[in-house]
Amino acid sequence: MRTSPFTPRRVVTVLAALAVLGGGTALAVSEEFGAPAAGATAATHSTPDAVQPDAVQPDAVQQSLDALVRDGGFPGALAAVRDADGQSRNYTAGVGDLATGEEVPVDGRVRIASNTKMFTATVVLQLVAEGRVDLEAPIETYLPGVVRGDGIDGRQISVRQLLQHTSGIADYDDKLAADLIALRDGHHEPLELVELGLSSPALFAPGQGWSYSNTNYVLAGLLVEAVTGNPVGDEITERIIEPIGLEDTYWPAADDRTIRGPHPHGYVTVDPNSPPVDFTEQNVTAGWAAGALIGTPSDLNRFLVALLGGDLLEPAELAEMQRTVDAPEFDTTGKARYGLGLAGFTLSCGEVAWTHGGTALGYLTADAVTEGGRAATVAVTALPTSLEAAEQLEAALDTALCR
Repeated sequence: MRTSPFTPRRVVTVLAALAVLGGGTALAVSEEFGAPAAGATAATHSTPDAVQPDAVQPDAVQQSLDALVRDGGFPGALAAVRDADGQSRNYTAGVGDLATGEEVPVDGRVRIASNTKMFTATVVLQLVAEGRVDLEAPIETYLPGVVRGDGIDGRQISVRQLLQHTSGIADYDDKLAADLIALRDGHHEPLELVELGLSSPALFAPGQGWSYSNTNYVLAGLLVEAVTGNPVGDEITERIIEPIGLEDTYWPAADDRTIRGPHPHGYVTVDPNSPPVDFTEQNVTAGWAAGALIGTPSDLNRFLVALLGGDLLEPAELAEMQRTVDAPEFDTTGKARYGLGLAGFTLSCGEVAWTHGGTALGYLTADAVTEGGRAATVAVTALPTSLEAAEQLEAALDTALCR
């Protein structure tokens, strides 16, 4: 199995949108965008299990973060690596605020975007274990009359197919990405997002293909709300965030544009001939159950370890989550495999790992946990301006897990 920690198709979509907005190629990097110098030393989070890496002779993880800033053009980068025994190391590089030159905060909060899908899928699978949701049941059972469109019928699309991106429903994000400023500032209701996705014809018959779609996970969030009677953010908080102690992860309130606590600023190069635009503050209603969460690298590691360690799902439901299908769009190799909100891949060192990753305006996060219990998360504070830069982030994650 081989998959990228985020979807290159999503990167391509965003780069194309930037080109439209900027009136030129989005692959150009402005001088100021590439200006932050690498060289910030590795740092530790103030937790009992943190271990200080060698600050004089940077290790391979630190070197990879420095390269992301120096060669990849990212203003800042931060990472957390958790060993199988629970010991954790934190790293930073570049700057956290281009205007002030402030350092990247150690284990700072970032928008973890599509990593939210792992949380949403976990809640749905918990409901499956409770007998309240059937993976093979049509979404019509839980959201009657909602899923209708050209070639789209909720009576023919199962819950499993939504979680596995085999529903054939198009991604509403492909349309929203045409105007990044509106995407940053606008308020979007979940049903509005669903309607936008359903406004495109079906990509294929249910179960007859694979295509990454945020619409699927907004529907999954609506399913959770219909079954429980509670907001999906509350269910994620009460079922996952609080029980496993993710103290720096939270579901932002509707229209809360801020990031609470220490965090690096996130940037987008809207015009390749101008300095990057600060997108730190943004309305995340366009992500909702598909991408609203905010968290830290170390919290993402803790979540991944708990998930794969069986702390959040019963063995049967975890096995369903790890049942994968071909997902050729998910990465550039065409050999990706995707489960239920979780993807598997093989590291350069031969170990199998599980991942998702997330792309938000101004933030990109790559994360994974090995079957041996080692976890790593690498985040950068800008969208890549080339596929090479995106692949460099993937390589940094591989380094963190294989060093």
